Amino acid sequence: MTETFVPPTRFAVPGRIAVSEQAASVWQTATLTGIRRETARATTFRFAVPGWPGHQPGQHLMVRLTAEDGYAAQRHYSIASAPDDSGHVELTLDHVEGGEVSGWFHTVARPGDQVEVRGPVSGFFAWPGDRPALLIGAGSGVVPLMSMVRHHRARNLTVPLRLLVSARSPEELVYAREFGAETTPVFTRSAPEGVPVGRMAAAHVAPLLAEQPSGGWEAYVCGSNSFAEHASRLLVTAGQPVERIRIERFG
Repeated sequence: MTETFVPPTRFAVPGRIAVSEQAASVWQTATLTGIRRETARATTFRFAVPGWPGHQPGQHLMVRLTAEDGYAAQRHYSIASAPDDSGHVELTLDHVEGGEVSGWFHTVARPGDQVEVRGPVSGFFAWPGDRPALLIGAGSGVVPLMSMVRHHRARNLTVPLRLLVSARSPEELVYAREFGAETTPVFTRSAPEGVPVGRMAAAHVAPLLAEQPSGGWEAYVCGSNSFAEHASRLLVTAGQPVERIRIERFG
């Protein structure tokens, strides 16, 4: 996962959560404690991180793998779990063909293995639960959004939250078992009988903008570059202020 963001700072700026420079720069040992299959390509990995400082929904961390010969590879991954005080975090990773890090996780990693993590990183895409949130994602772009949904449920928040998520088919919809009334799925290749198939369109976004809550939506968009641009255009056309759209791109 990659994104464009302002380097971490100790001081909050409008619309951005302050990030601890120390937490964002120190590598910690994380022990893999559980593996849970989500779809044929996506799997959730649960880690115990005794020194984890906590995170906000939407933030991500760095993972570093180091081989016996000293070669190291590191990647950004969104945090899937809601914030809690258990000292655990979860990452949901697609199995990327040819991917060094995701390939290791999907084919080699077993409970008890250890990796290094650093974070949480970036406060721009974070949602602390203090404002209405309109979440739009596609594929693995739903991962940081699911952290927000889980946070909303765990804290019994009453602030409005809606999730519009795109997947190629029901079988490829990550976290399908967890979605509730807050979620509207869009299927682009195959769908259950009676459900239209097609790309996310104005007909999906406009009704959500029409039910504008008090104070308006803060929109969070996550997915590939092309999806992020497409979804952002739909939002703006439907009346969402540009300055209230936060985008995180994978690629």
